[in-house]
Amino acid sequence: MEVRSNMQAVEAKSILIPNKYPAGWFGTKYTMNLYRGCDIQCIYCDSRSERYGIDEFHNVTVKTNALELLRKELAAKRSKESTIGTGSMSDPYTLMERKLLMTRRALQMIAEFRFPVHITTKSNLILRDSDILQQLSTKYASVAVTITTANEELARKLEPHAASSSERFRTLAELEKLGVMTTMLMMPILPYLEDHLDNINELVERAAAAGVKHIIAAFGVTLRDRQRAYFYQKLDEGFPGLSDRYRRTFGLAYECKSKNEKELELRFREACSLHGISTEMPYYQPPAADSFQLSLFDDEECSYG
Repeated sequence: MEVRSNMQAVEAKSILIPNKYPAGWFGTKYTMNLYRGCDIQCIYCDSRSERYGIDEFHNVTVKTNALELLRKELAAKRSKESTIGTGSMSDPYTLMERKLLMTRRALQMIAEFRFPVHITTKSNLILRDSDILQQLSTKYASVAVTITTANEELARKLEPHAASSSERFRTLAELEKLGVMTTMLMMPILPYLEDHLDNINELVERAAAAGVKHIIAAFGVTLRDRQRAYFYQKLDEGFPGLSDRYRRTFGLAYECKSKNEKELELRFREACSLHGISTEMPYYQPPAADSFQLSLFDDEECSYG
């Protein structure tokens, strides 16, 4: 592909990476990341952690041979029943996607080979690809949209270049109309910022109004090494004094759970039950099994930052 002068580029060795714990995240057997780094710039993103080796996470790098590799790897798979997931390390609808169309072309290819797919995003740009999502849905297409606050001003501080919360709710509603399996990811619910009952109630109410069938929630955030340092820096800029409160409460803990976790979890489940919303994770099962099933999170480590 053509590389623009202001674009960082790299050649990948592989594009479909096996997922060690597929049952834990929407049943995805393979993870696909076409971009390295993410310019959505959520202040809590776990992908800044040292373990992922992305030194300049804010500078998006394009894997220039990704689509060529994807076609080869899809063609080589004997089974077409393994779910391909995208959005775990970089939003597939990162700002650069508007011009490059990498995600769109990858989804076209996945539809061509008839693999099930799961997409996680905070962007309404996914609606651009409604035609492909409808095609994918003839096999299986699942989309999870992250929304952790209905407060637009707070959302802009936490997720500077994501679609607004209102736009994301509209996106979920449109996807539901298309027949796409939709889930709202209500994570991370940040301690001292989002962990109050009014926020949880409003999120579930608006999800129900959008026709959402599944919500997965986590009442806290995971923090480590340079991700923690970046998060605290942004708290100092936008919420003076709050990073000190985090330090006093959580120290160097990886899991930073809300002190209101039990109360919030109870209210969340009550609200979802009232609206007929599942709190379990949907995933694809091959036709030989009982069609589609629901899976709970497994007990392996998962980050919700």
